[in-house]
Amino acid sequence: MKPLFQFLSLLLLAISVSASEPTTATRPNIVVFLVDDMGVMDTSVPFLTDDAGNPQRYPLNDWYRTPSMERLAAQGIRFNQFYAMSVCSPTRISIMTGQNAARHRATNWINPRSNNGGRNGPPNWNWAGLRKGDVTLPGLLTDAGYRTIHVGKGHFGPEKHEGAEPLNLGFEVNVAGASFGAPGSYYGKENYGHGTRRSHHAVPHLEDYHGTDTFLSEALTIEAKKRVTAAVKDEKPFYLYFAHYAVHAPFHSDARFARNYADSDKSKSAQAFATLIEGMDKSLGDMLDHFEDLGVAENTLVLFLGDNGSDGPLGQQHAVACAAPLRGKKGAHYEGGMRVPFIAAWAKSSPLNIHQAALSIPSGKVQSQIASVNDLFPTILSLLEVSSPDDHKVDGWPLQKLLMGQADQRHPEEFLMHYPHGTHRSNYFTSWRDGDWKVVYHALPHIPTTGGHIQFKDGHYELFNLADDPFESTNLAKTEPQKLKSMMQGMVKALDQHDAVYPVDSNGNELKPVVP
Repeated sequence: MKPLFQFLSLLLLAISVSASEPTTATRPNIVVFLVDDMGVMDTSVPFLTDDAGNPQRYPLNDWYRTPSMERLAAQGIRFNQFYAMSVCSPTRISIMTGQNAARHRATNWINPRSNNGGRNGPPNWNWAGLRKGDVTLPGLLTDAGYRTIHVGKGHFGPEKHEGAEPLNLGFEVNVAGASFGAPGSYYGKENYGHGTRRSHHAVPHLEDYHGTDTFLSEALTIEAKKRVTAAVKDEKPFYLYFAHYAVHAPFHSDARFARNYADSDKSKSAQAFATLIEGMDKSLGDMLDHFEDLGVAENTLVLFLGDNGSDGPLGQQHAVACAAPLRGKKGAHYEGGMRVPFIAAWAKSSPLNIHQAALSIPSGKVQSQIASVNDLFPTILSLLEVSSPDDHKVDGWPLQKLLMGQADQRHPEEFLMHYPHGTHRSNYFTSWRDGDWKVVYHALPHIPTTGGHIQFKDGHYELFNLADDPFESTNLAKTEPQKLKSMMQGMVKALDQHDAVYPVDSNGNELKPVVP
């Protein structure tokens, strides 16, 4: 009887507390804090674990300075096997729709001015991106009474298309979102690209900061705080999608933090990249403080993540450098290309808060079960009790049990990354993760790129057991033929279920994966 009595007491207290809170507390606020090109190792927070499941530090964790991420991780849960698409636009559209890129077919980053499907790329891939009328997370939340705020990078569709403007995609507020992915400049003195040779990437809506010393990450933070303040004043629950342009190139040094890296033997670009990381981290801390100042921190769930693997200037795409000890970086089919940081936490812990009683996130815990960006859409909707149309296929699964530090046997231990293009660092590949195993299929393994020829010595197939070989050092494709066959069968089935598009040969024939 004692546990039942404690539960009822807590429930009655939570009800009494919620009844006395302002209107904005009746529904939780949601923040998606998305960092561009930030991999799982670009932080002082250790995400990788040892054999006992404890966080394990590596040299890159001691190079970067992210105290606000440390703060968020200490009061929440971090995932060490959280996946995003290997390049940016596919991930961003997956967050908006809950669909894997193989399904929504925006399988490459979207060039704002020309179709970049690439030689042999699928002619019917979704270069146009999202369109007005598509089912999106902000659109559903707007209809549910939320103030939906977009701040930062959009990159949902090319110029002169509906997806170039986040206001067409369900957001009520857009600050700085446009068709492109890289800023013209991070410097207010350079008007964030306006009037420069990179004016085609000039960040919009920030004229108040032109000619000042305000770094782009800081300007976006000030604007985000303004929009959140207005929502709270209007007693509206808010969904803030804060997508930093940092830490994408150009690697402009943030002078506020440059002295922290000046004595390093790393390159100037690597030092500048580290300042972008630290400036982004300061933004996170400033937002957490602002939620507290407004009195809404206990009702605000923060979901922090990167959009693809690291693109830091530390080594080429298939080596162990940029994401060491992981192999690869942005655009690559290895873990360093698609493993990203993910932290979930209430902005301020309060076990008596009714929302936190319903979603009790443990402090400082590491979750090792596989999850991905596809899961954010159903997680947020189910948490807020908002429905998605029945005819909108969702590939993700709600993360509530995982967020509470529990195992979820229903959540698939799978991830599909499909890249049927030849315009980035790994040509024409599909990667399929199923449990401890991962297979990579290279449709055209000898296609030249700007960096030379991508040539995989074992041909079309790479097979790894990530439990035994987490850093992908040993290709088992030849020594484990039966496992290779079963994994390829699983990949083919997943691609068929997602109605995927494929690269084509010179005659226009689809180059689908072949089961050996």
